[in-house]
Amino acid sequence: MFKPMTADLTRLPPAALLAPVLTLLALPAAATPDIETWRTASGAKVLYAPAPDLPMVDLRIAFDAGSARDGDQPGLASMTANMLTEGAGGLDADSIAERVEAVGAELGTGADRDMSYASLRSLTAPETLSTAVEILTKVLAAPEFPQADFERVRANTLVGLRQSEQNPGSVGSRALYQAVYSEHPYASDPDGTLASVAELSRDDLAAFHRRWYNAPNATIAIVGAVDRAQAEVLAEVLTAGLPEGTRPAPLPPVADLGPGAAQRIDFPSSQTHLYMGQPGMRRGDPDYFPLYVGNHILGGSGMVSLLMDEVREQRGLSYSAYSYFAPMAERGPMVMGLQTKNAQVDEARTVMLDTLGRFIEQGPSTEELEAAVKNITGGFPLRIASNAKIVQYLTVIGFYDLPLDYLDRFTARVTAVTAEQIQDAYRRRVHPERLAVVMVGGDQGSAADGAAADAGAAERADPALAPSTGSGG
Repeated sequence: MFKPMTADLTRLPPAALLAPVLTLLALPAAATPDIETWRTASGAKVLYAPAPDLPMVDLRIAFDAGSARDGDQPGLASMTANMLTEGAGGLDADSIAERVEAVGAELGTGADRDMSYASLRSLTAPETLSTAVEILTKVLAAPEFPQADFERVRANTLVGLRQSEQNPGSVGSRALYQAVYSEHPYASDPDGTLASVAELSRDDLAAFHRRWYNAPNATIAIVGAVDRAQAEVLAEVLTAGLPEGTRPAPLPPVADLGPGAAQRIDFPSSQTHLYMGQPGMRRGDPDYFPLYVGNHILGGSGMVSLLMDEVREQRGLSYSAYSYFAPMAERGPMVMGLQTKNAQVDEARTVMLDTLGRFIEQGPSTEELEAAVKNITGGFPLRIASNAKIVQYLTVIGFYDLPLDYLDRFTARVTAVTAEQIQDAYRRRVHPERLAVVMVGGDQGSAADGAAADAGAAERADPALAPSTGSGG
């Protein structure tokens, strides 16, 4: 049952007169936040960093309730998060929006594969913050999932899913996750499918909320012009109305891929979207920094990356080529990709595989490593240059049980990475012969011709990359 705001919030300091400078939430360039942590009386984990320069506070509360907890109902976590602000604690969607807007606050909700979350930004003037936090507590603890609004949100979601089927990038991304994760919960797209979303009911959403939106399953991040005592009050208020419950069991480990396979998906376009992927690394992975810095050199640094040089500058096969790791609670994907003319896709794929193979075999040069380290560490202050960015980092640190000094040590750990560590990590963790390959594009010739061309490119790149043909994701 929702519990109202306590009078303790009146201890929060009044806001100063606003000035244009309030739009700039930057911290000093070299500053990293001082992070404190504790648990609320109901068991929620709290991470707090004071930022007293501006009379504002950013709050973020995350639950281990992402799409990986959808079970056999893909789209459930996302629909639940999207519906939180459609009616709660006796207020309808319009009333929630009007009250938030009236105090100049910002309220948002969302979900990804690992977590569902809600966020709030507000001035710290007592009446303003009290109203904003009261709305957030209602949204978290007492959502009503009104039937009419549920039907509207579900209809909009279905429209979005139909539109995504007309986007080759979306089609390719979904197919790649399915190819990399197979039966693992990460295989499903957070938005679900047309069939699964059509079958959801508002009772399904209410049950999902009751099961996972509880205090022991919550991580709260607070950044702003409140002191420790005030932050403790905020955390207790945010979780006071949440039901009792427990955290879910850990997700199953991600299995390694077998021999790589290539999938062609016909799509009426003059260009082909090419994706390659395999299980990569998890949050807190012991190889995180060698893989992270190595990826910056390989394909994560834009125009100066190895992939961009080989694919664009040397051969003009694509406007851009990239690679990235997406660490999650379990191993998130390592992905490489580009977009190219249909007739060039096999050549582009071979170039990418050859570039990856050379990087694994040879590692980075001294000059490449020095440039990457300089670029990463030089840009780091911008990554923590606002309360909004810091609160997201605190959420990640708390949710994934990373050390509290993660931000303090970040640049030092990047600087400490050696070329030998990168080469060793890539040799152990990245396997070109096991890459799942997805190509979404236009006229590729007959199925037999497409399979034959695919086989030839695969053999040139690596004989173990056994192709297969397919027409759907």
